[in-house]
Amino acid sequence: MSAPTHLRPLPPRPSGSRARATTTAATRLHWWALALPALAFGLLLLLLAGSGEAHAATGEVSGLVQVAEQLLRAVG
Repeated sequence: MSAPTHLRPLPPRPSGSRARATTTAATRLHWWALALPALAFGLLLLLLAGSGEAHAATGEVSGLVQVAEQLLRAVG
């Protein structure tokens, strides 16, 4: 048995250049919406690229840790 649905009509769209300005302003992305995924992808790529040089047994600091420390110093 299906439930009854109530559809609301869409409001009328404004015409002219103001309508285009409203829709383009509503679709702009914040800077972090692109920067954070790109940063995460880069860090994961570095992690995968450096996984063949495991330094856990020798106690040496990997390049990824050095890069992360530099980033934290620059940001903080």
